Amino acid sequence: MRLGIASLVFAAVIPIGVCAQSSPAPVAYPHEQPELHALATAPSEARLHETIARLVGFGTRHTLSDTRSDKRGIGAARRWVKSQFEAISRDCGGCLEVVTPSQVFTGERIPKPTEVMDVVAIKRGSSDPDRVIVMTGHLDSRVTDIMNATSDAPGANDDASGVAALMEAARLLSKQHNRATLVFAALSGEEQGLYGGKVLADYAVAHGWKVEADLNNDIVGNSRGQNGVLDNTTVRVFSEGTRTTETPRQAMIRNYFGGEVDSPSRNVARYMASIADQYLPDLRVKMVYRTDRYGRGGDQVEFLKAGYPAIRVSEGHEDYTRQHQDLRTEHGIHYGDTLDGIDFRYLARVTALNTVTMAAMANAPAPPEGVKIEGALATDTTVSWKKVPGAAGYRVHWRDTTAPRWQYARAVGDVDKTVIRDVVIDDWFFGVSSVSADGYESPVVFPGAAGSFDRQPPQPAAK
Repeated sequence: MRLGIASLVFAAVIPIGVCAQSSPAPVAYPHEQPELHALATAPSEARLHETIARLVGFGTRHTLSDTRSDKRGIGAARRWVKSQFEAISRDCGGCLEVVTPSQVFTGERIPKPTEVMDVVAIKRGSSDPDRVIVMTGHLDSRVTDIMNATSDAPGANDDASGVAALMEAARLLSKQHNRATLVFAALSGEEQGLYGGKVLADYAVAHGWKVEADLNNDIVGNSRGQNGVLDNTTVRVFSEGTRTTETPRQAMIRNYFGGEVDSPSRNVARYMASIADQYLPDLRVKMVYRTDRYGRGGDQVEFLKAGYPAIRVSEGHEDYTRQHQDLRTEHGIHYGDTLDGIDFRYLARVTALNTVTMAAMANAPAPPEGVKIEGALATDTTVSWKKVPGAAGYRVHWRDTTAPRWQYARAVGDVDKTVIRDVVIDDWFFGVSSVSADGYESPVVFPGAAGSFDRQPPQPAAK
């Protein structure tokens, strides 16, 4: 801003010893990050191919398959993934902690007690280590008969593609700075009942993780739909509209004031869509307003049950002849989840989307807490929140109540309350994000328990 001549003269004649009023601190604005642009083109198609080929080479990775062999079965696959995480850690000077949490389960699809083990790499945050961003994919595979633990089940796309993506993300982000903790987890037991997701969610609760998001990647490597549609520019992101752990009192308030499409998971999905717009112009996020595909599920569900925000990332068009199928050819159709069904260029772009999203979230401040709005019987809306460590400023967002994504935003500085003039509370939805001094922005937080990123938001007081 330029000072006028009168202002300059006035400043020049202020007597020595008299202090002029200090100017307000500069407002923090989000801006594009060169580091994120570099990450957007960094995933290696060759490495993704190598990883999936190796996983397919274990024959079957069924949860009930052999755990002792070094060449075949889920045990060999887990040990190989662990060795790869350890190799990445050596290359970054021991920056990764590799753990293998497990639990023993029995159930409808696990007829006798079986250990379900996850392989997890943890890169601690430099300044906010309790805040955690997770990327998951499931290591186990299956054929038509869910109980068949011996037949070849390559699982190239379902879900070696997700595991390859998270391993490549771990390699790339091991060399990057992160303020929050990053977790890369190859889960087991998904096909038998989402057991690996439960193992990791329970581990997160036990260790006091403040999980900001679980990005669950399941079936992310194919660009050709069963109906013949070719689309290597669309990826679907599924997210729940209301919190799985919502209490009856919270539901009553949300039902009256809004929030049906503003869970923290939904705002993580919006965040990922914005990342794609900004850093991956050749990849479009198609937000789907469902927790998962119709009648189906994934490991993100167990994170939601634990109260954590979580989304599912999946390819834009599925080919069901390649999922959960015995290897065979019938009527000229090749059934089975084999390596030739992977589009590695497409998988590299999906990997980039996850990698950039994790880096952006990990270097942004935590999402604001305690977001509230006021303005009944007024023409202005007052928005307030609790400040979070590492934030240099905040942005207030609003949108039409029927708009799928945030439409307007205003940077308001390092404050905990602001008034949005001539924006009537009745007609809009509001939210707040935090911004770091170097321009990284958090996901938007919708007011109240409906939008809170806290695992257990405070129960509203009864009236």
